[in-house]
Amino acid sequence: MGAALNLPEEVPGEDPGIEEEPLSVPRLMTGMGKGKRRGYRQPEAEPKISPEQRLLLLDTWQRSGLPAGDFTAMLGGAVSKHTLFKWKKRFEEMGPAGLVDQPRGSICGGSRLPEVTRRAILMVKRSNPDWGCQRISDMLVRSPGVPASPRAVARVLVEAGYQVNEEPTKPHPDKVRSFERARPNQLWQTDLFTFMLKRQNRRVYLVAFMDDHSRFLVSYGLHASQSGALVVEVLHAGFARFGQPEEILTDNGTQYVTWRGKSAFTKELEKHGIKQVVARPRHPETLGKLERFWGTLWREFLETADLYDLEDARKRIGLFIDDYNFRRPHQGIEGLTPAERYFQAAPEVLKTLKAQVAANALELARGGVPKDPFFLTGRIGGKAVSVHAEGERVILTREGEGPREVELTAPAPAGSAKAAKLPEPMTPSAAPMVIIPDNGAAPQLAPGQSPLDQCVKDINAAFARPSQGNAAEGAKQ
Repeated sequence: MGAALNLPEEVPGEDPGIEEEPLSVPRLMTGMGKGKRRGYRQPEAEPKISPEQRLLLLDTWQRSGLPAGDFTAMLGGAVSKHTLFKWKKRFEEMGPAGLVDQPRGSICGGSRLPEVTRRAILMVKRSNPDWGCQRISDMLVRSPGVPASPRAVARVLVEAGYQVNEEPTKPHPDKVRSFERARPNQLWQTDLFTFMLKRQNRRVYLVAFMDDHSRFLVSYGLHASQSGALVVEVLHAGFARFGQPEEILTDNGTQYVTWRGKSAFTKELEKHGIKQVVARPRHPETLGKLERFWGTLWREFLETADLYDLEDARKRIGLFIDDYNFRRPHQGIEGLTPAERYFQAAPEVLKTLKAQVAANALELARGGVPKDPFFLTGRIGGKAVSVHAEGERVILTREGEGPREVELTAPAPAGSAKAAKLPEPMTPSAAPMVIIPDNGAAPQLAPGQSPLDQCVKDINAAFARPSQGNAAEGAKQ
């Protein structure tokens, strides 16, 4: 390696491609007095090196076994050792294509995306106006053939006319501290959430159990009261489907903790050998993962949903949880769905469960079973009148008057055909039931009846008094 390589002269009109080490620009002082200015000398143009010659230089350097500084010194300083290392890194990452001239500027802009990806971004945004760039990117990455980074998604939306709303951030009083268990079923979180059924003006209570590692909802229950029996039933439903956790994290609610003695929930956990971890009072951040789910459930579903009754609410909440578990990517777990993280060691189980989740679970949860369109128009008393349906509402419009809602029929009772058409949720649901220990049956009892009524009848029959005929015969004797 005693002879230096002859490098070709620069070819006019071509992009220099990979930027070389810039030459130092000596500054010439033309004067320091008043009214003088400083001048700068232009650097000499560097020689153009083609991709083939870059590959030849790398190959020669590798076969020489010399340090990069010694090898570049043999070239007379035409190429620096930093440029040589840059070529070597790009060759290792991209192969020979890494030595080809690349266009300057960003290559991830929205204008450079394929047309199918641009259309997919706009369709997702129109269907979900409240989704941000990161969530749209996570959803598209899961679809083969149309990946896009959050920056590219933002560029496409801006080019389509969307405006960026920048909200000033507020400093937090303290840094956010988070924790996460290392594997599924190591820790479950549980909490209650309450809301109103608007049609019935009725308050209901929702309890859920969430796996801490994956954010997977293992069971839920909806009831008209916030009893401890409801919590225990929902706990058993999760046990039956997904096994038992090592620990369960709760707050200080009366369903979980009592100020005196042990609650029924605590005793149930001790029976199964499960440790109960109780959060600090007035510190909801400890149950932050489940609190975050309550916020998602309210914003994306309960705030606008028109729930018919308790049974309809139970099924539609279950469908929303199915979508949350199996179809909704979660930023807190690297864009995966909770089910993908929960069943990471059992892909066949996940595949089977996902096949049973309705593809339109979220739409069914939000809107219920879609109804046939309804519209009626005509003239009454010389004025135009129209009646049309908007979801569950019926709107009457008269000529010269504004639209107003009218009620044509009463709400359907529980167990009606409307509620029966909804598919059953995959997530286990439970509520307290009346159980007779003798035969394990759970009869449907009318108001005022008791499971002990039959026992009382049997006792009366066993100690029944003699008939009137027998009583008269005994009197004669």
